[in-house]
Amino acid sequence: MNLASQSGEAGCSQLLFANFNQDNTSLAVGTKSGYKFFSLSAVDKLEQIYECTDTEDVCIVERLFSSSLVAIVSLKAPRKLKVCHFKKGTEICNYSYSNTILAVKLNRQRLIVCLEESLYIHNIRDMKVLHTIRETPPNPSGLCALSISNDNCYLAYPGSATIGEVQVFDTINLRAANMIPAHDSPLAALAFDSSGTKLATASEKGTVIRVFSIPEGQKLFEFRRGVKRCVSICSLAFSMEGLFLSASSNTETVHIFKLETQKEKPQEEPTTWTGYFGKVLMASTSYLPAQVTEMFNQGRAFATVRLPFSGHKNICALAIIQKIPRLLVAAADGYLYMYNLDPQEGGECTLMKQHKLDGSTEPPNEILEPTNHDRPLVAQTYSAALTKGRLLVHLTRYSEDQGAIGGPSMEDDMSSLRLDENEQPPMILQTD
Repeated sequence: MNLASQSGEAGCSQLLFANFNQDNTSLAVGTKSGYKFFSLSAVDKLEQIYECTDTEDVCIVERLFSSSLVAIVSLKAPRKLKVCHFKKGTEICNYSYSNTILAVKLNRQRLIVCLEESLYIHNIRDMKVLHTIRETPPNPSGLCALSISNDNCYLAYPGSATIGEVQVFDTINLRAANMIPAHDSPLAALAFDSSGTKLATASEKGTVIRVFSIPEGQKLFEFRRGVKRCVSICSLAFSMEGLFLSASSNTETVHIFKLETQKEKPQEEPTTWTGYFGKVLMASTSYLPAQVTEMFNQGRAFATVRLPFSGHKNICALAIIQKIPRLLVAAADGYLYMYNLDPQEGGECTLMKQHKLDGSTEPPNEILEPTNHDRPLVAQTYSAALTKGRLLVHLTRYSEDQGAIGGPSMEDDMSSLRLDENEQPPMILQTD
């Protein structure tokens, strides 16, 4: 969740960025004064793992699983990517690009840098640029998704600025894998499941969520978020086992869908008048217009969350914390919300705790007071204008021939490219 360009965003004036790591075990927060990592191992306490105040105005901070590898972008140099070992406090390398960095994605094999009209694919072991996807359709929000799977290491990004086409790229073999015509409207959100075999998509219209098989591109599921109004989808997120999919938006409702086929959900013979009416209605859909029939066949939310706000940008995640499924929502109001999810019954999820993203303690009774659901969250806004034009970045430069220029400094200790052996996941950065 990058808030750097959200000039009208009301909420926490210090917050610039928030995101969950790849397995939802930690939360990264970028602020005007630096960045922090929090552990997501408990509900009652948001434990701070690390804080850095050396870099100001951090608009992107991405951690590789639970390792010490972190990618950082600052508003003071929005075209420059720094890769650091935060436990050692050392910089591994830095790269400069031709334009503002809009998003960075990491897995154990690749690091992806997304610009408005190009994508750079780095080998995470030595940070070298392996491939550049140039002249992509304008993507001002930096929308893209990278699978965390080693076996299915795919990248997804918009294939059009006018319709909802998804380009799927194989980042291991460095070739296009498929183009999926997912929606009629432009894309708003993308998310892979942990296996890299499913991709969830949503359009700017925001009423329908679709799930496709990867790399085949076959539509597996279609869920209806709502019919009353079009909304802006903020994020999509699968649970780690791939059974649930959450969708958050600029409204107060988060929808959680269950990915189960008709075989897993057997049809029951209706026993009431309304049940028989519903069965007759479904049987008659073959005579109705295609759009109406499609709406009847779309899945509905298995569970919902009612947030204490609307209109704030946010990002959601589904995680197991203390052996219980939870829905987590980090929002531009400066709070992390934790809800319980009943995996059997679904329904409305229960708010268990909310934490301030600056790590300070929340009064224990604050989230229980109904008036707080209507309370105005911090009204002061922070408008961060992304720097445009030529930047003078020391030690790095941009080349028209190669695109990204930079890498480990020859004066640096090359051992800083290696993570500790006891860190999870095990990964060794190597250079020539």
